[in-house]
Amino acid sequence: MTTPIRVVAGLFLASLALRPQILAIGPLLPLIRADLGLPAGVAGLLTTIPVLCMGVFAPIGPRVAARLGTRTAFAACLSLIVGFGLLRALIPSTELVLAATLGVGVGIGTAGAIPSMVVSQRIAQRPALGTGAYAGGIVAGSTLAAAFAVPLAVGGDWRRALAIISLVSLASVAAWLVLVRGDRALRPRDSPARRLPWRNVTAWLLILLFGLQSILFYGIVSWLPNIFVERGWSADSAGALVAVFNGVGLTTTIGLPLVADRLGARRPQLTLASAVSVGAMAMLIVAPALAFVWIGVLGLALGAVFPLVLTLPLDVAGDPAEVGSVAALMLLGGYILSSAGPVALGAARDLTGDFSASLVLLLAIAVVLTVACTALAPARLRRGIPAI
Repeated sequence: MTTPIRVVAGLFLASLALRPQILAIGPLLPLIRADLGLPAGVAGLLTTIPVLCMGVFAPIGPRVAARLGTRTAFAACLSLIVGFGLLRALIPSTELVLAATLGVGVGIGTAGAIPSMVVSQRIAQRPALGTGAYAGGIVAGSTLAAAFAVPLAVGGDWRRALAIISLVSLASVAAWLVLVRGDRALRPRDSPARRLPWRNVTAWLLILLFGLQSILFYGIVSWLPNIFVERGWSADSAGALVAVFNGVGLTTTIGLPLVADRLGARRPQLTLASAVSVGAMAMLIVAPALAFVWIGVLGLALGAVFPLVLTLPLDVAGDPAEVGSVAALMLLGGYILSSAGPVALGAARDLTGDFSASLVLLLAIAVVLTVACTALAPARLRRGIPAI
């Protein structure tokens, strides 16, 4: 069996490619809108389409893994992301760009539940470590994409930036195949993919928690640069806000899972982190001159929420197939819920003439997330989700 260190490293390096195709869009959106002549609501589709796909196609991942094995299935998903990402950078029209964005979303969505299955199969004794590895890879890839998207767009060429990001992501596919070796004994064919636990109340709570934190995350990375460009900031400075958000959040995304199991129940951890996000969002509205401070605090808070929520399917499920079904339902419902976020925030800007209403909506969502976390009682997690 592959040693845990190789699996942890493989999960981290492979997951670097899971979000750059989405996260690079936010900083590049002013250039994309100017080039293609897009209104804010339509431009929001560049984020909404892959986020929606991350929900719709999540249940397919465990079934693909049951046929191909988790290693091959994950590599195939990463290859789809890279291929359609490169295609999107090359094709000319708005319609084709949106179509290629759909292809990117299919790859990301199908991959969604597979890392949880890998953790359950290969490093079940260290679930928080495994979760932290791929969550950290997602955030690290997001940070790099946000930081380098605008500098890579030499002369305002957003297509150049997306092409380079796609080509660099090929290294993630190679790292995954080299570090995580195939093992027929680990294929889930003897444990077929389970049906989704639609009737379980705990599963719906996981959907709500994941969806709300995703709305916050993708709303911020999609529109924060535009918000501050509208307020007179340069594209580089506004894009740096997203880089700080992801970069600071990376510390809690990687660090917290290493000690989370020693800190007690999930509810106080999630509630505290969500409450901090409420305060940071409020200060971002009332004191925007200190935006880099508040976005850093917000990054720490949501950087803690993300891996904790990703660990919940491992907390409530048993074997890899069951973990896959729970994670798939959480991603399906959560991303469908969150997919409306970027478009709704963009539409609010179109209707009101500025982004003030969009920021208030994000604050309200942070409040609802905090309240929802209080329902995550330890007894509810111990009951788990019965296999179907």
